[in-house]
Amino acid sequence: MTDFFVICTARSDVHVRAICDRIEEKLAEQDERPSAREGVANGRWALLDYGDVVVHVFQSEARAFYDLERLWSHAPRFTSRATSAIELGRP
Repeated sequence: MTDFFVICTARSDVHVRAICDRIEEKLAEQDERPSAREGVANGRWALLDYGDVVVHVFQSEARAFYDLERLWSHAPRFTSRATSAIELGRP
């Protein structure tokens, strides 16, 4: 199991890959590497598993289809509307 899901939406397969690449890049700076990396090459739905945190990057249609928010509706939610694609590693 994991403690947190990070769920975000990308506009295209290129955007999915770019978000995943940036997450991996910033966390690698802190010596964090995913134990699993799935779907990044396909670009419809990607998963990065960091143990306590699992990152899901969806295109809109896939996010609506899998509807993880509904499956985990009992869990607390934290939302962010970052102005850039990914803002990791900032204090």
